[in-house]
Amino acid sequence: MAAKSASWAAFPHAAKSYDYTGDKLKTAWAALHAGDCEPFPDAKRATALLKAAPKAPKGLDAAKLSETLQEAWRAFHRGDFHDAFVLGEALGPLGASVAIKALGIHATYLVTDAAEKLKRFEKAGELADAAIAALPDEANSHYRKAFALGRYSQGISIGKALTMGLANKVKAALDTTIKLAPKHAEAHLALAVFHAEVINKVGALIGGLTYGAKADQADAHIKTALKLTPNSPIAHVERANVLLLLKGSKGEDAAADEYEKAGKLKALDAMERLDQEHAKAQIE
Repeated sequence: MAAKSASWAAFPHAAKSYDYTGDKLKTAWAALHAGDCEPFPDAKRATALLKAAPKAPKGLDAAKLSETLQEAWRAFHRGDFHDAFVLGEALGPLGASVAIKALGIHATYLVTDAAEKLKRFEKAGELADAAIAALPDEANSHYRKAFALGRYSQGISIGKALTMGLANKVKAALDTTIKLAPKHAEAHLALAVFHAEVINKVGALIGGLTYGAKADQADAHIKTALKLTPNSPIAHVERANVLLLLKGSKGEDAAADEYEKAGKLKALDAMERLDQEHAKAQIE
């Protein structure tokens, strides 16, 4: 394992509640991955990935792939994002899902330098491109691309992202994700935010005509995500964000209620704890 870079700030909360050693990971998997529909990386899944990928790291068999992916996800869930990233990246496209999620969540919450954030989201996008090329039938190949592009777009400003044509790329990746995995709650959340951000920036008329952005679609995707993952902090956080984007000051009370709900839910892992802390900070 590579030495931890000083630029990878540690998860700032106690991680003992997020211990998924041994069989605990498989037992909790459905709840942990209700949002992204990531399949559990057992031997059967690993075999399928190796068969689907045109090029795999030399000497990698199903047993080793399964073991490494499980260790990477354990690291992610307990907040060792650097370790999760390193383990996932070493597997190439086969480990891109965990590598991108670890890189992206860490950058979102634990990287303070704006330029460094953008650099990491660019890296996440490159990993996602490789995953799409190698595993185009995997929903999360496309979702991780949308996540990386979406966060990058927010970092440079939505207006600039629209000018660069990034919005259409985000939407296309999310549409593909939902086509492959209709119950992908995180993709539904991201689509809701897409519709709301575009309308907030350019208005309902231009947003609808140029980008297909519609307020009722934002609402529909949020409702779907909350139905799929009612106990997910990020689902309530994003609902609050959509309310503020579409309604401005008129949505502040309802948004505050959503942030409060997010803060009171039980965090199942380090990511959800960071989502919760973010929610709490919005109403302090």
